[in-house]
Parts: sequence; structure tokens; C-alpha cells
Amino acid sequence: MKVFLVEDEIVVREGIKNNIDWQAHGYEFCGEAGDGELAFPMIQKLKPDIVITDICMPFMDGLALSKLIKKELPYTEIIVLSGYEDFKYAKEGISIGIAQYLLKPVNGDDLIKEVDAIAVKIEEKRKEREFKEKYMKEMEDNFLNKRKDLFQYLVTAPKPPAELLEMADNLDIDLSAMWYNILLIKMQSMKHAQGEYSNSVIEIEDLLETTGKARGQLVFDRNPEGKAVLFKADSKEDLIKQQEDYVNEIKKILEGYENIRYFGGIGEPVNRLTKLPFSFERASHAFAHRYLVEDSLILDSSMITSDIYSNKRDFDIKNMDLKQIDRNKLSEFLKFGDKDEANYFIEEFFRDLGNNALSLSMFRQYIIMDAYFCVAEFVEGLSFQKNEIETPDMDSGVMQGVEGTISYLNRIIVKALELREQAASNKYGSIVDEVIRYIEENYADDELSLNMLASHVNFSPNHLSMVFAQQMGQTFTRYLTSYRMDKAKELLKCTSKRSSEISREVGYKDPHYFSYLFRKIQGMTPTQYRGGKGAEGEE
Repeated sequence: MKVFLVEDEIVVREGIKNNIDWQAHGYEFCGEAGDGELAFPMIQKLKPDIVITDICMPFMDGLALSKLIKKELPYTEIIVLSGYEDFKYAKEGISIGIAQYLLKPVNGDDLIKEVDAIAVKIEEKRKEREFKEKYMKEMEDNFLNKRKDLFQYLVTAPKPPAELLEMADNLDIDLSAMWYNILLIKMQSMKHAQGEYSNSVIEIEDLLETTGKARGQLVFDRNPEGKAVLFKADSKEDLIKQQEDYVNEIKKILEGYENIRYFGGIGEPVNRLTKLPFSFERASHAFAHRYLVEDSLILDSSMITSDIYSNKRDFDIKNMDLKQIDRNKLSEFLKFGDKDEANYFIEEFFRDLGNNALSLSMFRQYIIMDAYFCVAEFVEGLSFQKNEIETPDMDSGVMQGVEGTISYLNRIIVKALELREQAASNKYGSIVDEVIRYIEENYADDELSLNMLASHVNFSPNHLSMVFAQQMGQTFTRYLTSYRMDKAKELLKCTSKRSSEISREVGYKDPHYFSYLFRKIQGMTPTQYRGGKGAEGEE
């Protein structure tokens, strides 16, 4: 640890510096100064662990210096020396956060004892910070889930603005602005199947987040549907400029990657936090076009006609391009779409066919039957009976109208997606069972991680994280930590093994971190748990 001395009396300063063998006691005497004004820039540069300073000095006294040090370097501990037996100095020193207040004269032995005692406290606090940082990193997936929840609340508006702002503040997110907009964007490797692990996609998504943070945007994970970027600015003009700059930078980044398809949908600017659901809805309409086109594109919702039944041109079945009603588009949506997107997909599908496409009864019937057979085939492919899907009733007055057609298509698509989720749940159940078996067999391995498990079951880490949380109702990290803690409690109660041995047996190399984690979760140390005590304290 580094020690810095501030003392205006040269004889005292030389005595403290030279009469104590700092190196032999495990310290580096890193610098000295005759007053606070000279000392502070040196202390800023050297960042000592301990500062020993006189109180009464010219230019800047010890208490003024201490205030500056504690503000700039809060983890640096300070010992104040003074020849004044006046409690007001000690009282002020305590309020500043000074570690020790010693009266002059002080001999070398007494001073080094105080330094040693403070060094022990510094080391304890340092370890506590390291353990806390490690714990927070391990629990980072919980933080990411809270960010996802916040985004969901922002775009569905079930909570009042004050509550949303408080949730954001707890996540260290600043939501305050005059204007907002949303971009939904997703990357797909053309060399990999949907949901499959791709280093390039992960790398690009990391760049999306880094670019967003650098520009002041908020980037939210929507796994498996890519990312959402929240733009915010104090004027509409600034907001639009932000969007353009961000999109241009993303396109430049993507130019450096081959075989990557991307698609984005931009919403409409809104001037209230409570209007974000509208912006999200418009972005979702634009984003739904990714099932309808093959090219990479970032589509602004302002480019899409707001009314899909407007009369800008008449629908003529003779001019219909059959590729536009290719059922592959619907098949693609059934495989990868989300229930919440079904309505957007249907509206954008018919918008692409042309205005008044559904005005012709014969064409509506063709679309209904084609969609029914496509959905039924998809459902049978999931090992369900096709009678799970509502059979179209062409004689129904409701079915004969445009709205009835839209409603029917929405119902059968949503039902198919619900069956897909059910099938996936059954499929993923066996995957999660395998993950749990692997944890039970390997929990003692301190290298055990989500990445290791993802590789074991041939999933991407993000995908496995989502599946595990859905199936188990808790994140992988929380499950693993809880499992290890249960094993530790069993060993503490049923064996006489030392805490350090148990630490290694349940997957923690560092017994101090194990003790910290145990106390964090159980509210007591391993020793107290073994003894049946409930009071908190260090082991």
C-alpha cells in the first residue's frame, strides 16, 4: 500500500519519512509535500492508499485537504496529526471521514501501529468491493431482465409516468426528454438457422449497444427479436437527426460483415413518455415487413400508408403478382413470428398486395382457404391435429366482410403460434432437464457458466438464458447460486468440514467470496449458520 505524507515542519516530515522502515512494514512511501496546496495535485496523480497530514499548515490546512481527498479519492484513508488538543478538530475530522486523529508528538512505533490497523480496514473494504462487483456481475442477468421489463412497461403503458421514471432511475437510466422515438432492429446470419449461435451477430449487437450508449440512446434487449433503440431529444429536429446519424453509422458497421441480413422498423416521434406505445406500434408495423421482403432494410413507418384500405389505387386481380401471395411469407411468420406481431403482419401483408385487395369476395375466399391450409399444415408439422385450427365458414356473414376476414386470419395465426409455444415448451423442457442434470454433476466446477452449458446443449447463450428463465421461472445464475448454497448448507449441517473446504466443493475457489455470498443470501456467515445463530457478522 502507498503512503503519502503532508507536513509543513521539515524536521517532523524527515523524521516520519526516514525513521520508519516503510518497506520492511510492507508500505511504499510514495511522496511528500509541505502543505495541502502542493500535496493535492500530487495525491491526485499518485492515488495513495493512506495520507498522513498535519492540520495546521500554510496555504491549505489538513482539514481542507482532507475534504478534497475524500471527494476525489473516497477510498483513500486519512490520518490527521495535530498539536492542538481541541475536540472541534476531531469532531470536524470525523464528519469528513478521517480514519484517525493523533496528537503530536507521535513516535514511529505508535504511528506504524495506526497505519497497520488502517491498512487492515482498507484491505477488508477492498475485498468487500471486489466481492460486491463480482456478485453484481454474476447477477447481471437479473439486471438485464429488469431492463427488459422496463421497456415492456414503456411500450404498453400499464404504469403511470412517475413510476416508470422511478424504475428507470433505479436502473441508472435517464428517461427525461421532450421527444421520443423507437427503432426495432434484428440481425440474422445467412449461414445460420434462426436462433442459432452466430459470433458475427453477437458482435454486431454489441456494437449496436456501444454505438447507442456513445450517442446517448438507450438500447434494450428483445431476445429473440433483436434490439430496441430508444431515441430521446429536446426537439423533434434533434430527434430526427439522431435517428439518421445512428442508422447511417449502423449501416457503415454492417458493410464490414458478409452474409448478415438486417431489418429495422422506426416508429413515429412522440412528445410524451405516455405516447411511446404509439411509437412502438408504428415501429412494429414497419418491423413486420421483415417477413415480407428479403432485402436488408431499415424502414421508417412514415413511409408506410397509414390506412391499408385507402383508395389510392384499385385492386385488379389480373395485375396481381402471385409471388406477393406466396404462402412462404406466412410460413416464415408462423415459424419465427410472435403473437403480438400477428395483427401487424396481416395488415402489412395486405398493404403489400395493394389497397382494396380484400374488396373482392372471390379473392378473400382464396386468401382465407390458402391461409387455412398453410396454418393447418404447419400445425400438423408440430404433431397437433388440424382440427385445433378453426375451419373457415364461408357462409358466415362475418367471414364475408373485410373485417371478418382479418379477424379470422388473426385468430388462426395466433392459435398456431400458441401451439408452437406449447410444442417448444415440451421440446425445451428436455433441454432444461439436461441443463439441470449438467449443473447437478458439475456444480463444483468454478468454471461452470452459461456459455459452457450453451455449448453443451448446442444453443446460443442468449437463447438458452431465455428458455431457462421461461421454463424455471428464474435466471440461470440465480438457480446455480441457489443450488450451490443449498449444497453448502447441507455440508455445513452434516459434516465437520471447514468453510474453506466446503467453498471449493460447491464451486467457489475463493473462500472469502463464498463467505460474502453466503452472508449476502442467507443473512449470516457459514459459521453462524452451522451454529444455528441468526445474528449477522463476519466469519
